[in-house]
Amino acid sequence: MTRVLMVRHRNRTNAVTSAVTLTHALAEHGIEVVEDASSGGIDMVLSIGGDGTFLVAASSARALGVPLLGVNAGHMGFLTELGSTGTGDLARKIAQGDFTVEQRMTLDVTMERTDGSKASDWALNEAVIMHTDVAHPVHFALVVDGQEVSTYGADGMILSTPTGSTAYSFSAGGPVVWPDTEAIVVAPLAAHGLFTRPLVVGPSACVEIVVLDDMWTAPEMWCDGLRRMTVPAGGIVRARVGSSPVQLVRVDDTPFSARLVRKFNLPVRGWRDGPR
Repeated sequence: MTRVLMVRHRNRTNAVTSAVTLTHALAEHGIEVVEDASSGGIDMVLSIGGDGTFLVAASSARALGVPLLGVNAGHMGFLTELGSTGTGDLARKIAQGDFTVEQRMTLDVTMERTDGSKASDWALNEAVIMHTDVAHPVHFALVVDGQEVSTYGADGMILSTPTGSTAYSFSAGGPVVWPDTEAIVVAPLAAHGLFTRPLVVGPSACVEIVVLDDMWTAPEMWCDGLRRMTVPAGGIVRARVGSSPVQLVRVDDTPFSARLVRKFNLPVRGWRDGPR
């Protein structure tokens, strides 16, 4: 380990402070910190901020084919590995290779227009096809492996990875999916229809969201809340399990269930204690 790329939130004081502290700590171990991916020779990407910063950093990590480690200096910080304390110990672990790497599933997303032209993107958390006129829903058809499953009048449709199941999909009523699962969660947003429950489809499935002609304004597709494209009437958004996963660094062996309990402050104390 000789060089890491740092992506940090520039408007949070604790993120700036943590970045400076970690940069000095890594330098003591002979590791250079850069903020420009064109520097070359990058061995790891460090994200210091919240989940939004982490998703920005994920693009660099995926493009470079190197692991990504997140230090939480945000609010929820579900994706990040550590709080903003203990950066000295973190630098030692990085230098000594005292960590494991998890492969996180991504989505490959293609949007096809009626004229046959296409645009492609990807997501670590989710791709969301969202209405742009808040007063009116968009009409969608859901197709899985060539079979039309249902139609909806809805504010939007979420296509989520297991990693993103605790984000937008969760707030829309979708299930929490353990991150080592390979599946796509389909969660309608404020949908009108006979069958509006979220669905979980397998890793070989092709999920298609068709934007029907009956709409007021064209919806937009957002990938990880960062990248946007307009989906015209008749447009088809296709999502499959991504060909390039994101590698996430873990510096401890805390299981996902424990992180889930901690982040959502779930009420688990007392049931093992027996009657009082």
